[in-house]
Amino acid sequence: MMNIKITSIDRQWVNVPFKERHARHLTRENPDWGVFEILRVHSDAGLVGYGETMVYYTWGRVPQEQCDRVIGHSPFEFLWDDKLGCGLQMALFDLAGKAAGVPIYKLLGTKVRDWCPVSWWTNCMSLDDWKAEMREAVSLGYMSAKLKARPWRDFVGDVEALAGIVPDDFRFDADFNSFLRDVSTATPVLRELELNPKVNLFETPIPQYDVEGNVELRRKISRPIAMHYGSPPIQTAIEARVCDGFVVSGGSMAVRRQSELAAQFNKPFFLQLVGTGLTTALMNHWGAVASHATWPAISCNEIYTDDLIMERLEPHQGYMRVPEAPGLGVEVDEEAIVRYAVKEGFAPEPPRNLYKVSWACGQQVIYPQGHRGAWVDFELGNQPLFHKGVRLDIVPDDGSPEWADLRRRCDIAPVRLS
Repeated sequence: MMNIKITSIDRQWVNVPFKERHARHLTRENPDWGVFEILRVHSDAGLVGYGETMVYYTWGRVPQEQCDRVIGHSPFEFLWDDKLGCGLQMALFDLAGKAAGVPIYKLLGTKVRDWCPVSWWTNCMSLDDWKAEMREAVSLGYMSAKLKARPWRDFVGDVEALAGIVPDDFRFDADFNSFLRDVSTATPVLRELELNPKVNLFETPIPQYDVEGNVELRRKISRPIAMHYGSPPIQTAIEARVCDGFVVSGGSMAVRRQSELAAQFNKPFFLQLVGTGLTTALMNHWGAVASHATWPAISCNEIYTDDLIMERLEPHQGYMRVPEAPGLGVEVDEEAIVRYAVKEGFAPEPPRNLYKVSWACGQQVIYPQGHRGAWVDFELGNQPLFHKGVRLDIVPDDGSPEWADLRRRCDIAPVRLS
């Protein structure tokens, strides 16, 4: 093992473009998911460790004082300190692995698998775009997809349509982000989805703090329920048996503790570490050593036009091979970092769109862009949930005074059309 010290740290923000369908739909609420900070940690041995932080969606940004703290020290001193923040901790693991001449998984634990289950991820989209997503997923080697289930779309009908265009052993995981609200609303929707053999599990169908409700709901359905680890507190989750497994994420110490405890109680989980190819590599190193990471993992790396690495991490029949080269085991595309470079603090402009939700009965409501739009209104229970035939359409800015007036009104409150 090489005895090295950190000499300097470079920090560069980048804005990685979305693929076309995600640029159209993900930007409704998350136009800033393409913004990353890339960290290069230099050493006196000439080795460089790389890491990334998804700036506007991360378990922890990197404080400058943490960068200052590690200068002059060995990366091995800080590996398990989650106070470092996402990108710095990743870069230190990459540097430590390179110094030791081993892939990161050998610093994390005992390897239990060479191939890790991985899943496609997609935000809610129009049915036509979802079909295109599934065709792309299958063509690239995925055998499962995590779908964002939203009450402004006919989710049951859409899943039935998607099931008809994927292989028989392809599986769907439905993430409701609590939009089913309560047991009485959730039960009929989930039971109807269970009739589809390609539906695999339900994530957070109702609020996770509703312990009694989740226990009752679990009794009423046959598919597994996944919940984000830590809400409700893990002791409550285990003792009350609120779910079948977990979503595990966070810094390395957090992931280690969560995965070890899940294993003690024989609870499967999926890793959710979101980012480009760098994060995907780290996720697979964790998947290599976490015995109960048996549900397909999520990194969302396929939503971008570029993975920021030289050689793509390819899934094969739903599994991705764990990198074996030292550190992260991937080579960073330095030209891509230059190509997408932006100034620190950059935030992309949201699309100039409004969004129209239409129900089969003829009711229509117009919403502004952002979480304050349809998300909040439906979350509060102000609209019908998951009705058959409901749809959301984009209303782009056409430059007309009428559109400008409609946007002004939407900024005050949702506009119900007569």
